Amino acid sequence: MTRVSTELVITYPMMSEDTVKLIETENKIVFIVHGNASKRDIWKAVEELYEVKVDQVHTLVTPEGKKKAYVRLGPESKASELAVKLGIL
Repeated sequence: MTRVSTELVITYPMMSEDTVKLIETENKIVFIVHGNASKRDIWKAVEELYEVKVDQVHTLVTPEGKKKAYVRLGPESKASELAVKLGIL
């Protein structure tokens, strides 16, 4: 499996009513990521790019063929603060 460079892993953050609920209730933020990115790649990229602590990463491929990553941040990091920093809240 080919490794994806840290800068190319995250394509963009998702913004919808459902993702706002996840930010507020579960301390999760959702990203569209590179199709070849592994969970480990996503974990590392989020921690390095946004200087937060990641607790868990789940991925899925949408019907449109895009890879979506649900990233739960550790208790010391707030998804709402990251969302404001990214300009999605």
